[in-house]
Amino acid sequence: MVRTLVTIAGHDPSGGAGAVMDTAVFRGLGFHGAAVLTAVTAQGPSGVRGLVALEPDFLWAQYRALVRDVRPVGIKVGMAATGANAAVIGRILGRHEGIPRVIDPVLRSSSGAALLEPAAISGLLDAVRGRASVLTPNLAEAGRLAGMKVDSLETMAEAARRLFDRTEVPCLVTGGHLRPEAVSLLFDGRRTRLFAKKKIRKDVHGTGCFFSAALLAFLAQGRSLPRACALATDLTAAAIRAAVGTGRGRAVIPGFRRPG
Repeated sequence: MVRTLVTIAGHDPSGGAGAVMDTAVFRGLGFHGAAVLTAVTAQGPSGVRGLVALEPDFLWAQYRALVRDVRPVGIKVGMAATGANAAVIGRILGRHEGIPRVIDPVLRSSSGAALLEPAAISGLLDAVRGRASVLTPNLAEAGRLAGMKVDSLETMAEAARRLFDRTEVPCLVTGGHLRPEAVSLLFDGRRTRLFAKKKIRKDVHGTGCFFSAALLAFLAQGRSLPRACALATDLTAAAIRAAVGTGRGRAVIPGFRRPG
């Protein structure tokens, strides 16, 4: 029987991010992918044009219908969209303490559209406190969540420590936009680790979704958190190199074969 990973995320019609991307990554790494939707967006690779958040009761109904028949072996959280949805997500995470849970705190699209109500940021941190395996904010997200500017290894380390103190969850700040080298930083509450890759100068849609989905899959395979971070970093770099255009806007990551 194939094992199932679940993403709780928004729908991106372009397929370049959100639940569509997450489930594609899960399948590529040997799992079945299931999705519980928080919102539906109007967007293409060039940016978000609109967003409709689903009601929290319906978010809960989707989850309850799914777990009546399926026992997930890992959960990824992406865009919550609203504070009410974040509260429901916290309930869901609390019911699955024994499996990997990756939180990709999507706050804003790369085109600038808000994907979480500003007033809901504190509620999101409350919802995931002690209920996840790792947080994966990018530089901008780490800055907003930690209440500081994050633009260097030193500030990444401080933000990761602040977020760990706030949530009791290890924090990996992804540094794809760091200059001159792409370096991500993991703080697990005791130790700091760095994951560096040569910077790839390519504008690609959905890299954060791809990375966090791959990270969950590697954790569900039984890898340690540092090893899973390293593997997800390598796989994401390869996916960025393989990204292609589908029309106007940013490149997207195509399907990929499961690594041997």
